[in-house]
Amino acid sequence: MTGPTVGGSAAPGEEPHVRRLCWPYLSAQALHYLLFALRAQQFRSRRPMLGDPHRPVFGVPGRSVALTIDDGPHPEWTPRMLDLLDRHRVRATFFLIGARVREHPDLARRIRDAGHAIGNHSMTHPQPFAALPPVRLRAEIAEAQGWIGDAVGATPRLFRAPGGNWSPAVLRAGADLGLAPVDWTVNPSDWRSPGVGRIVRRLSRSRPGHVLLCHDGGGDRSQTVEALETVLPRLRDRGLRFVVPAADR
Repeated sequence: MTGPTVGGSAAPGEEPHVRRLCWPYLSAQALHYLLFALRAQQFRSRRPMLGDPHRPVFGVPGRSVALTIDDGPHPEWTPRMLDLLDRHRVRATFFLIGARVREHPDLARRIRDAGHAIGNHSMTHPQPFAALPPVRLRAEIAEAQGWIGDAVGATPRLFRAPGGNWSPAVLRAGADLGLAPVDWTVNPSDWRSPGVGRIVRRLSRSRPGHVLLCHDGGGDRSQTVEALETVLPRLRDRGLRFVVPAADR
């Protein structure tokens, strides 16, 4: 990725104002890469951080893991993911995008009715999220809260920043709305469609305490679904339970 130029045009998928705000963009990108290092450290830790209002959740207690699924709901992949989870009796946490809930409220209700937890993943998934002005940050989170709450009858209590792009301002915006920030420790990069084998290998490295990141939106998620068919029973056979992150908050 090339760096931003003041006054230049936005790159595909990039927020236009970010090209004009050079420092917020660079700061957000620096935090993004620092978080890569922190996730690697948390992956190696025997006790990943359980988080607090000022720090994201990277882990869960006990002999448990948390499966989190981002970027839905999607009319093709969310139903297939729900069927998969039902077959394996796994409870997951779906971090939903408000604009997609607005389009598919019935799918949000189906997630709720299946007993899964629902989190907030912003209204439109802008990136880099931490580069947004504070007013926009709050609006992205608050608007998604409204649409998700209207669809399922309850507002989320968990929030994941798009791209895991945290900053003090992002954490404050979520905390002001009563949301616990949730990150991850295991990322198979399934959104890139790297191949079923690679997704399986990465997720199979999960250990007690890890938070797993997968996706049901944003593209063709057939590889994710196929990989989880192998991974979920494998993790269960190790005696791991599937739980919701920050369940005590």
